Amino acid sequence: MRSGTHPTKTSRKIVFLFGPTASGKTALTLGHFSKGFQIVNADSVQVYRYLDIASAKPSLELREKIKHHLVDILDPWQQFTVSDFITLADEACESIWGDGDIPLVTGGTAFYFKHFLYGLSDAPKSDEEIRRRVQLLLEEHGREELHRILLSVDPVSGRRINVNDTYRLTRALEVYYQTGRPLSSFELPTEARNGLSPLVIGLEREKGELEERIALRVEEMFDMGLMDEMRRLLAMGASPSWPGMGGIGYREFFLLMESGEFTPRRVKDLIIQNSRRYAKRQMTFFRSFENVLWIHPEEGSRLESALSSYLS
Repeated sequence: MRSGTHPTKTSRKIVFLFGPTASGKTALTLGHFSKGFQIVNADSVQVYRYLDIASAKPSLELREKIKHHLVDILDPWQQFTVSDFITLADEACESIWGDGDIPLVTGGTAFYFKHFLYGLSDAPKSDEEIRRRVQLLLEEHGREELHRILLSVDPVSGRRINVNDTYRLTRALEVYYQTGRPLSSFELPTEARNGLSPLVIGLEREKGELEERIALRVEEMFDMGLMDEMRRLLAMGASPSWPGMGGIGYREFFLLMESGEFTPRRVKDLIIQNSRRYAKRQMTFFRSFENVLWIHPEEGSRLESALSSYLS
C-alpha cells in the first residue's frame, strides 16, 4: 500500500472493521490486513495496561506483525473519554498516513466508530463541579441508582446506555444537571468529519454460531489465566470504581464477590451471559450505520474484492 508520496486529504484511505465480541476480527485482520495497514484500536478496554486476557488484547506477536496504536496507553484507574479517543485516533491516523500506510480502525466499541466518523454532539463540555456532584452520587448510591435516575430524566439515553457503562452513564447525567436538557436532545453531526469516507466492513455470524464462539472464548480466557490476572489486579488495589474494571470479564468478579456468591463457575457463566447480551447490543448499534459491507468472516473473496475496489 506504500505509494512513496504523502497522501492528500481527499485521497486518504481509511478502513473501519467492526463486529461483536468473538466475531473473528483478529483472524480476519491477520489474513487480509497484515501488509500496508496499521491498526488503530477502537476497544475501550484494550487501551488499559494489565487488562490483557478478558479484553482479548492482541498478542505481542500480532503487534510485532502489524503496528498497533492506542493499546496499553493508560493505567486502569484512569478515565478515557470518547473525546480522548477521537483526539488520539486522529493523531494515529496522521502518523499512519505519513508512513504511507492505511489506518485500519478496528474493535468492538461502537460509539467510538460513530463519533470518530461524525464527531461529538453539541452538548456542552463537562463542568467540574457538576462532575464531582455526579461522582459523589455514584460513590454513595452505585450505578443502578444512577441508571434509574437517568431513565426518569432522559429515558432515550437511559435505554441506550447500559447500567455498567459508567462513563456514558455519568456523562448523560452531567449534561442533564448542567443544562436541564436530556443528552439525547443534542444533535449529532450528520456529515463525516474532515471529509472522511471510509470503507466500512461489518462482521456478522448467525446467533447460535456467535453464542457458541463466545462460550468457547470465555473458556479459553480462564485457561489462559484470567483468575490469576484478576488476582494481580486486586493486589494492585483494583476496585469497581476503576474505569477499566467496568469491562466485561472484570466487573463480574466484583459483582459476585460483593454478593457473596463468588465461585469460578458462577463468574464464568456470568461473563458468558453478559458477553452474549453485549454482542446483541453491539449488533443493534452497528446496524444503525449506513453503507456497511456486511460479511461473514470466512467470506474472504468478498472482502478482497471490496478492498481492491476501494483502494484502486
